[in-house]
Amino acid sequence: MKHFLIVVDMQKDFVDGALGTPEAVAIVPAVCDRIRAFGGEVLVTYDTHPEHYLDTAEGQKLPVPHCIKGTPGWELDAAVAAVLAERPYRAIEKPTFGSVALPMIVQELAAGEDFDVTLIGLCTDICVVSNALLLKAHFPERRITVDAACCAGVTPESHRAALTTMGMCQIDIV
Repeated sequence: MKHFLIVVDMQKDFVDGALGTPEAVAIVPAVCDRIRAFGGEVLVTYDTHPEHYLDTAEGQKLPVPHCIKGTPGWELDAAVAAVLAERPYRAIEKPTFGSVALPMIVQELAAGEDFDVTLIGLCTDICVVSNALLLKAHFPERRITVDAACCAGVTPESHRAALTTMGMCQIDIV
């Protein structure tokens, strides 16, 4: 059986940059521990926007430039990057909340074997929930898990709401 860990958008802009929160900063040690201890394959998503982000549909609704490719805010949090440097992982750039390529990448890497997926990262209520639901829709018979201690939302309330939503969609919350 293969095991996949999806580290969602643990980038500087979401941890302590343009859209950072104290809750995001607080989960960094747990995220690092989870990555370090994980015995399967690791995939890392990068929220990736162009310089003209404010002209995009997302930029019109969230007019805060963030995760512009090539800027310091697009880079992984330094502690997370240091832990990932110790092991192989696959980076996946995504232009919006959920990566439509992620399920196909997981399926390709699984190579016909049974598998499960665990998601950690930021933000629970936007990108984590989007990717978790995409994966569950593509793989309804696979165990999809979200580690709540390794996630943070825009607010503590929206974090809890997203966890409830994912649980209602048969995603395991640990």
